[in-house]
Amino acid sequence: MLILMLSMAGVPPMVGFWAKWSVFAQVVHAGFVWLAVVAVIFAIIGAFYYLRIIKLMYFDKAEDTTPIDAGMDMRVALSANALVILLLGLMPHTLMVVCLRALGVA
Repeated sequence: MLILMLSMAGVPPMVGFWAKWSVFAQVVHAGFVWLAVVAVIFAIIGAFYYLRIIKLMYFDKAEDTTPIDAGMDMRVALSANALVILLLGLMPHTLMVVCLRALGVA
């Protein structure tokens, strides 16, 4: 959950950072600098909420301390998801090549 929230907040080296960077770069390239500035402001506001969830999960005292029993399949799925988010963030070119092939550009 931590890696997913950091990615959605746009923290490097997660894949969410590169997604936001690509969108902002294309908006600026199209000549809409004002729109990119507005988008960055909203991204900062969104990051506040994502980081607040992280704070609540890891730093605040829990009201209910009953452990959640997750099966092995759920643990594997969440771990694989976190690793893919991190690996695609470290190697964003790989994802871009896949996307361009899906669009038929490359």
